[in-house]
Amino acid sequence: MMELNKASLWKPDRPIRLIAGTPIGGGLDRTARALAHAIVKDQSLPVSIEVVNLPGDGARKAWKYLDQYPDDGHVIAISSSNLLTDSLTGLASHHEWTYSPLAILATEYLTFIVSANSKIKTAQDFMTRLGAHVEPINIALSTARWNPNHIALAKLIEHAGGDFTAPIIRVFDTALDVVSDVIEGYAEVGIITAASAVRALSNGQIKSIAVSSPQRLAGVYAAIPTWVELSIDCQIGAWRGVSGTPNLSLEKQMYWQQILKKTVTTEAWISSLSETLSVDTFKYATELRSHLEDERKVMQVILKELGFKYD
Repeated sequence: MMELNKASLWKPDRPIRLIAGTPIGGGLDRTARALAHAIVKDQSLPVSIEVVNLPGDGARKAWKYLDQYPDDGHVIAISSSNLLTDSLTGLASHHEWTYSPLAILATEYLTFIVSANSKIKTAQDFMTRLGAHVEPINIALSTARWNPNHIALAKLIEHAGGDFTAPIIRVFDTALDVVSDVIEGYAEVGIITAASAVRALSNGQIKSIAVSSPQRLAGVYAAIPTWVELSIDCQIGAWRGVSGTPNLSLEKQMYWQQILKKTVTTEAWISSLSETLSVDTFKYATELRSHLEDERKVMQVILKELGFKYD
């Protein structure tokens, strides 16, 4: 394989479309706009870059769009661990290798939210409900079943000794709709990325009862416990990355990997991590490939342990 530090001959000669599979304000959109801003500010590209939102079908509509542009370096998309879980659970025919993996940028952790007047006041209240075999609990999550949000819930159910099939699960294409669902009282608990709930938390419309990060998060989450400190095995996050179109040539992959490697060191990008409560987990090239291979093995085990039935 060619060394990534060698200059690539390919360069974009028309505007770049950066695809986000959630609406404006959604998790993938946040990452897309932060990345585009950092790239523009650093003047890394010889052409302009535009964020294009294509929400729908759990972000799978965005991937169908990329299918139209094989080996086109002018179209890239924000990827997530949903590519893997969608593949493992049969929600999609594509997988994490279908769309040329370019990098993992950062990881966002999850918050468990309830309405401001909810009867569920604490994480322990929630665990009690999950373990009780009385009435089903309504839970909203984004953006697909058996993604990290759903796996986090399954881990809690396992710990509580509950029934995996008991909760009534409502799935939305964006975390913003989950917040609305909780505020309006349809869902008793919502599971979304922490940054997606900041505004509603600040406004007092919702409360967070716990987060899935290894340590407490900052800002509005400073007083919110982690599941780990509550002695519950639920440390899980959702990574955000960048993928290219199918069958992207090595030369084009190298170009984008060099751009991304440089961008994640910029002040603009580092600042965005704090704003989105994200953790730098940048990986590319060989390290990225090894991570994706290991993650698939680990997730297969987790899904089986948590009740997913493979054909």
